[in-house]
Amino acid sequence: LAQQVRSAFYGAEALRFQYRQDEVKVLVRYPDDERRSLGSVDNMRIRLSDGAEVPFSQVAVVTREQGYSTITRAHRQRVISVTADIEEGRANTTEVNRDLEGNILPRMREEHPEVRFALEGEALEDREFFAGVLRSFIIALFLIYALLAIPFRSFAQPFIVMAAIPFGFVGAILGHIIMGYDITMISMFGIVGLSGVVVNDSLVLIEATNRINEAGRGHLEAITTAGQLRFRAIILTSITTFGGLTPMILERSLQAKFLIPMAAGLGFGVLFATGITLLLIPCLYIILQDIRSIFARLGSRLRGD
Repeated sequence: LAQQVRSAFYGAEALRFQYRQDEVKVLVRYPDDERRSLGSVDNMRIRLSDGAEVPFSQVAVVTREQGYSTITRAHRQRVISVTADIEEGRANTTEVNRDLEGNILPRMREEHPEVRFALEGEALEDREFFAGVLRSFIIALFLIYALLAIPFRSFAQPFIVMAAIPFGFVGAILGHIIMGYDITMISMFGIVGLSGVVVNDSLVLIEATNRINEAGRGHLEAITTAGQLRFRAIILTSITTFGGLTPMILERSLQAKFLIPMAAGLGFGVLFATGITLLLIPCLYIILQDIRSIFARLGSRLRGD
């Protein structure tokens, strides 16, 4: 019965033929004037199994209710997609999804335990993106460590150089706050790239310290002298990097809008990490030498020297 009603009003496939690059379906159905009103359903004829035709009203009772225009399924389950656009300036996708997962969706699960839900669309893209960025960031850190360990001929000193990377991230976040931007996908690219930029100042400082130390000076004198010698180079490098990014940070055109968060994170991250480098790296270097001295004396005692 349902098949005959569908064929009458939607159409029954009579044949298919190839027309150029397309496959064309030919449907047979009632004329337009017999499909315009719901009353046409009561007047249609239903063909029985013996070939006889009877009025629709003799084999069925019509009850008119509101139904679904379409039913979408995924893995044999009915699916309803709920979409919305974020009003910029009032919220972002991360905040909305956090509120959904923390407040609304748990109540829905309690009231309708048979309903399952998942955050798709931009939320799914964000999860996949951050997973890919995290994987790339780990690989980048490993490569940076390897490139530093080879010339330093040390397993510990690369960690001192790379200690400025987390503080560069803090500077990038502060840059977004100062400029009033949310952390976006493009911002993450800038933060990952920042990890390779902020090590430059630390690398210059530690390299000069090792060179002075090899000349016969003490560790404290070596790091102090290296800081004096490389202070101008470190400061000028960071200021010129930030100055090169300033036009993009201050740009207000629509074409550059999506790049501004990346530039802000990179520029402010370099500035913040520079100040940390001049204060933290010398301290970590002296701490490392003290630890080495302690282990050296401990080893001498164990050997009975």
